[in-house]
Amino acid sequence: MKIKHYILFTLLGAFLFSSCESDLDVEIRDPNITLGDQIFTSAEAYKQSLAGVYANLSLSSLTGPGGSNIGGLDAGTGQYMRGLFNLQNLSTDETIFTFENDPGIRGVQRNSASPENVLLRGVYSRAMFSVSLSNEFLRQSTDELLQSRGIGSLGDIQTYRAEVKVLKALSYYHLMDMFGKAPFYDETTEAGFTQGEELSRPELFDLVEGLLLNSLEDLPAGNSGEYGRIDQGVVHMILAKIYLNAEVYTGTPRYTEALSRSEAVINSGYQLVNDYQFNFLADNNSNGAQNEIIFPIANDGQATQNYGGTTIIIQGQVGAQEQNGEELGVNPGGFGGLFRLRPQFSEKFTLNPLFENDARNLIITEDRPISLVVTDPNTGYITTKYSNRTSTGGFGSDRTFTDADFPMFRLADAYLMYAEAHLRGGGGDLNTALNYVNSLRERAFGDTSGNIVSAQLDLNFLIDERARELYWESHRRQDLIRFGLYTGNQYVWMFKGGPSAGTSIDSFRAIYPIPSASLATNQNLTQNPGY
Repeated sequence: MKIKHYILFTLLGAFLFSSCESDLDVEIRDPNITLGDQIFTSAEAYKQSLAGVYANLSLSSLTGPGGSNIGGLDAGTGQYMRGLFNLQNLSTDETIFTFENDPGIRGVQRNSASPENVLLRGVYSRAMFSVSLSNEFLRQSTDELLQSRGIGSLGDIQTYRAEVKVLKALSYYHLMDMFGKAPFYDETTEAGFTQGEELSRPELFDLVEGLLLNSLEDLPAGNSGEYGRIDQGVVHMILAKIYLNAEVYTGTPRYTEALSRSEAVINSGYQLVNDYQFNFLADNNSNGAQNEIIFPIANDGQATQNYGGTTIIIQGQVGAQEQNGEELGVNPGGFGGLFRLRPQFSEKFTLNPLFENDARNLIITEDRPISLVVTDPNTGYITTKYSNRTSTGGFGSDRTFTDADFPMFRLADAYLMYAEAHLRGGGGDLNTALNYVNSLRERAFGDTSGNIVSAQLDLNFLIDERARELYWESHRRQDLIRFGLYTGNQYVWMFKGGPSAGTSIDSFRAIYPIPSASLATNQNLTQNPGY
């Protein structure tokens, strides 16, 4: 069954708890439900709880889109995918947020975020909440407890446990990537106020890798199970990601493993959808894109209403002067011109006439200067990449909250990772890498007119091609760091480091600071250098 319907279950396991300042300081929301034996009474109850762990990636609370179960954070700030988009996209050449006086925005998009930045706290807290939920599920699903509750052998619950381990690994992966350190908790950690030991970046790498490898055999093959649920393809994809970035995370290159895991994804039965934009439409769960999207984050205008995910992206795409929300399946004005493109990203399409025919070029330039004034939503180009319309032209189920699932991982990325790992010495074959890249460009151009030859396939080409293929999919900051372009002045974009023209930023900015709230509640955590 589709995950956005799947999470309509009662979600017991995920939202019984309200996360406070401490990562594990939780309180029972319903005083009438206090014991695991009263919750986990059947195999179906475990499936409901599993759905709740998934739902943490989509919802901010069970009280409606305006609520937050992360103490002290508003609904938008504490939503998982909105936080990931903020930190991975707003901090780069891809986009700018118009209302810069909103808490935390200026620090992130001008690369000056401090430990007090509320957006950082939102991401860190939500990720650690995911860890806590995962641990509780694992704690409640041991074979001994299943037997004592009369549920019998593990059976399907063994698969559920593997899925939860991967969801836990996913959150630790995001913490490793953006913050470089996090506290360690597992299912043996007593629930409540516990100060977990700090894990360094290499230790987090080992933890994430171990969780993923440990779960692999208990999961269905890639693209063979229910849409939206973890399978072996998701595991291979996250492993490919951490191996591709291993030199950043640990100082030791792992490009051979990155290539082999990318191959494993590619050989798992996924397929590119014929139309690039189908990946970002309201029916991307059923229009063919479901065979390209390796792991989606559910959005449903009725069942998963929230102010993050593709809702904030699609509403934020609407131009203030264009009032083109109707074309994108939302209300005409959207959210008032929230997002625009920085010129350095726009130029990856606009400087070369070749890209006028690129299906990925969904940029609106008419009656707009390419340069930006942050507070003027009519400056800078905008994009219509995501839409709450379907592949047949219909509307999503709601004009405020969108139906398009967020494609956290796509097959296209595996193609590009294979090519990059090959160029970085990971083995493989140049012709294979070239064919993967050209398959994406043939889809984009509708023919072979955009194809490249082997002499053109180098790292400089790839970082720009990753931008054209994967923009606004929450990979850009990680990519720029891996290519040595995020800090320093080798690549400068508008408002990088603060001023309009952009400037160099210090190397310590390649890792965000640990939020002050997390430091205050866990004396084992230490601040990252430079903050």
